[in-house]
Amino acid sequence: MNWFKYSKKKGLEDDDVLLERYRATGDLVVLGQLFERHAEMVYYVCFRYLRDSERSKDAVMQIFEELVVKVNKQEIKRFVTWLYVLSRNHCLMQIRSEKKMQYVSLDEFVEFPINKHPEESDEREGALSALERCIEKLPERQKKSVDLFFLNEKCYKEIVDITGYSLKEVKSYIQNGKRNLKICMEKNREA
Repeated sequence: MNWFKYSKKKGLEDDDVLLERYRATGDLVVLGQLFERHAEMVYYVCFRYLRDSERSKDAVMQIFEELVVKVNKQEIKRFVTWLYVLSRNHCLMQIRSEKKMQYVSLDEFVEFPINKHPEESDEREGALSALERCIEKLPERQKKSVDLFFLNEKCYKEIVDITGYSLKEVKSYIQNGKRNLKICMEKNREA
């Protein structure tokens, strides 16, 4: 398959004709013909971002599935340009969704290094016990969000999916929970 073989004028006319035919009939064979012309370009866009042949092939199929819905919902002036942007955005979203949020250690809350000396392990155990008590004092939504983020190493999107909270709420609960934990831990150190 060589998408370069279509001249600009002929390619544009043919793309437009196929696009309109698909919109009028909903015939997936027509959409498949249109997509096939540009599938190689889609693959190379995906490969550029994902850097893996199998993942790129999977992404090409997922992008085709997206076309079925998006082609009828968006104004498309030049199909190949629109498809390029759709492909790039698909890959960027995939990378973002797979990327875990940066892991923040619980040591940040309790502020002690990992020590191997027996006498210091008692101090660490006491700090961990204090941390557990402080986590229990958090409001329920903060406690759940902090637990999922720090203890279970879930990313924001996963927490949204698990809890049903909005992304903005999850970020707020984690930030406020972290602040409340630090305040609680400081009070425990002073006591």
